Amino acid sequence: MKFEDYPVAASPPQGMNPCDQCVLRRLDAFLPVSGEELATIQAFRVGSRRVEAGSSIIDEHRRSPQLFTLYSGWAFRYKTLSDGRRQILSFLLPGDFLGLQDEFADGHTHGVEAVTDVTLCAFSRERLWELFHAQPKLGYDITWLVAGEEKMVDDSLVTSGRRNAAERVAMLLMHLYRRAERVGMVRDGWVEFPFNQQHIADALGLSLVHTNKTLRRLQRLGFYKIDAGWLRIMEPHALEKLGDYFERPMRPTPLI
Repeated sequence: MKFEDYPVAASPPQGMNPCDQCVLRRLDAFLPVSGEELATIQAFRVGSRRVEAGSSIIDEHRRSPQLFTLYSGWAFRYKTLSDGRRQILSFLLPGDFLGLQDEFADGHTHGVEAVTDVTLCAFSRERLWELFHAQPKLGYDITWLVAGEEKMVDDSLVTSGRRNAAERVAMLLMHLYRRAERVGMVRDGWVEFPFNQQHIADALGLSLVHTNKTLRRLQRLGFYKIDAGWLRIMEPHALEKLGDYFERPMRPTPLI
């Protein structure tokens, strides 16, 4: 598998009724919506956006006037300390809803950065409560998405507080692979893995040296393989056992 064989980030559909043509809605990973709900989502949508790898989607210290659904590519949420140290809060895949946390917090809660080139569907933040009133079920779905994000943060806290370095890396590799598999990003057992060791260290609370040693050790044991930006899990049961990662089958989630 060659990294350059992976297609460029797909753009969201355009035209009069773009949400009708959304390829994400064809995936079993996402819950179906009624025609009325889809029309409300489409009215809430204000366009699409393309962001290059390494660029900011949401600035950490500036309130974004828009909310986003990631349509294609990889991104991550993060916070930085005053001395520049960064904590990656979660990795983002197609279907994830971005930017809502600021609605429920005092001040700005996080930034979002593109790891690969990404495309996004953009929504008006000002019309959020209008959507809640027009379609309470969609409002519940949005709240559900925020709760799901909070659960991932809880899981990350357990990882940082209780798992050792090998367990942390094993858990992260399996978690990202399973999430990518769920949204159709795995090809012949390989998934695009554009993260460097600094990303992994920042997500797991490890030093760069410790991250490097742990990754090499697990690769020497034959648990996984990374080749030119692609990840293949060679021993999924061993990684799951090591990372104490035994997720139930991921149920379908709302898609805004």
